[in-house]
Amino acid sequence: MLKGKTALVTGSTSGIGLGMALALARSGANVMLNGFGDAEGPKAQVAALGGRVSYHGADMSKPADIEAMVRACEAEFGAVDILVNNAGIQHVANVEDFPVERWDAIIAINLSSAFHTMRCALPGMKQRNWGRVLNIASVHGLVASAQKSAYVAAKHGIVGLTKAAALESATTGVTVNAICPGWVLTPLVQKQVDARAAQAGVSNEEAKRQLLAEKQPSLQFTTPEQLAELALFLCSPAADNIRGVAWNVDGGWVAQ
Repeated sequence: MLKGKTALVTGSTSGIGLGMALALARSGANVMLNGFGDAEGPKAQVAALGGRVSYHGADMSKPADIEAMVRACEAEFGAVDILVNNAGIQHVANVEDFPVERWDAIIAINLSSAFHTMRCALPGMKQRNWGRVLNIASVHGLVASAQKSAYVAAKHGIVGLTKAAALESATTGVTVNAICPGWVLTPLVQKQVDARAAQAGVSNEEAKRQLLAEKQPSLQFTTPEQLAELALFLCSPAADNIRGVAWNVDGGWVAQ
């Protein structure tokens, strides 16, 4: 379906981002990965699916790095047709205890980075009259949780940014949408599970059950693969007129 298209996926060396990259490659797209840590393993996984793959180690808190990454993708593959903004970090604390440097980092990586990638990639998409921007927001882009002020603020910002950009491109072949997962068992969430298990003196499985029971009525984690299938749908012609949507995949979290 996506043969000849190129996807740039930020934060794609693990978790949701890697799931997105694998699904896009499986559908024929060239993929540029980005993220910290080991890049060779994820590159090999994507390459095994037959498409061309590259990697850029841009620090998503630095606008100059982000612009260099977009330009490198355009230079190597000819275009950025699909942009998946997935990079994100987390810190948990009450507002009055929240370290200022952690607030700044979360806003930079979880929100501002998406603005900078879009700022750089949208002109080419509009010129070619085809493009897909998929911003990986969160259920926390729709509702809040205590002690996550920076993350909630950033993800609400992502939803607003998505809507504004969708309106600006509404008469073009470029669509901009957000995907809002609930609990997905990514490395980021596993850290929260581990901390809960240690604090409560319970098993990891019990900590997972407790975490889900508080918010997610299905008592099931959403998988990166399920989110990736939604991303593929949003890249398809069937989604040509889906614009500015914040699509929650949350096991009933927001329905409560």
